[in-house]
Amino acid sequence: MELLKAIYQRRAVREFSDATVTPALVHDLLHAAAQAPSALNLQPWSFAVLHGRARLADYSRRAKRHLLATSAPTFGLDPRIDHYANPDANLFHGADTLVVICAKPGPFASVEDCFLAAQNLMLAAHGFGLGTCPVGFARAWFNRPEVKAELGIPPHHEPVLPITLGHPAQPPPAVPRHEPETVCWHWDA
Repeated sequence: MELLKAIYQRRAVREFSDATVTPALVHDLLHAAAQAPSALNLQPWSFAVLHGRARLADYSRRAKRHLLATSAPTFGLDPRIDHYANPDANLFHGADTLVVICAKPGPFASVEDCFLAAQNLMLAAHGFGLGTCPVGFARAWFNRPEVKAELGIPPHHEPVLPITLGHPAQPPPAVPRHEPETVCWHWDA
């Protein structure tokens, strides 16, 4: 797939088919993610791969419970609160695979570098015909020490972005984008 086409067509997928993702394809996506640039080439990322709809449904219930119990009172103003309070709502949108990108400790921009790896992973997945959706609301739950211990995430690794992965039930519609806002442009001739 042409790169610019992938950038313009990739969308967050929130409805997945019953088709499953193969381990080989996940390996390919992790290798694509690891091609991201990083400060001093430290490559400060690690990946937790979680597979199985029942497993992810369980994690969704637990993460929603944590989100609702620990959110600031102003979160109640967020229109998604009703969605997350609904016991049938799945935080991971029914996907069968979740990749949690974790930042290893380092002297520079570990978290930011992980977001670059996330973009690589999402674009590569789109190129393979898969759908992804970053789920930032689950980050705090994955960072709980007992959850990290349960999953085998090293204590010093910080989960920074859970990303659902699966076959889209249908292509999501395009959403309008704003023109880039350029606050200044100094261009010497």
